Amino acid sequence: MKILQLNSSPRGAASVSIKLSDAIVEKLQEANPGSTLVVHDLVKNGFPHLEEVHINSFFTPAEGRSPELVEAVKHSDEAIAELKDADVIVIGAPMYNFSLHSSLKAWIDHIARKGETFNYSGNGPEGLVKGKRVYLAISSGGVYTEGFMKAYDFTESYLRSVLGFLGMTDITVYRAEGLNVPDLKELALEKAIESIEI
Repeated sequence: MKILQLNSSPRGAASVSIKLSDAIVEKLQEANPGSTLVVHDLVKNGFPHLEEVHINSFFTPAEGRSPELVEAVKHSDEAIAELKDADVIVIGAPMYNFSLHSSLKAWIDHIARKGETFNYSGNGPEGLVKGKRVYLAISSGGVYTEGFMKAYDFTESYLRSVLGFLGMTDITVYRAEGLNVPDLKELALEKAIESIEI
């Protein structure tokens, strides 16, 4: 099994989403001895936010790209190849202001490419990245899986939507939530890790 782990927290060793994603990876490795693992810290080694040169590189056929466009498309080509090569993707996604950290959004902007990871046909859009298992390790200060705050959760809903659009529909979510809630914060990560089933 080839595992791709993507972390998007700027908190390093203190990050709950990284600890949770590490626990998921550990369970995957225990269940699948001999697995290979590629880990990316999207904050420390991030993808550039999309600029005109990146967009131009995406929509210019390879044979027509200038040296500048060849350089601009490298991040995207490498990330897409890595994604397609993986069997399992584990994404650590802390919630910031009800959504993703910008480092994870930048990665998504580089992998979501027409003709590479999705296409349009007479029947509408078709995701081209199929046969993957995805695990989301989401952390949040509040509780967003129930109650009135559920409407504010654009982390899980966005990731399910965009990954599903690209063909990745086998998605399992584990959440450490309530990390800023006095009665919940002490056990939030422990409960999330205990809930992991591979």
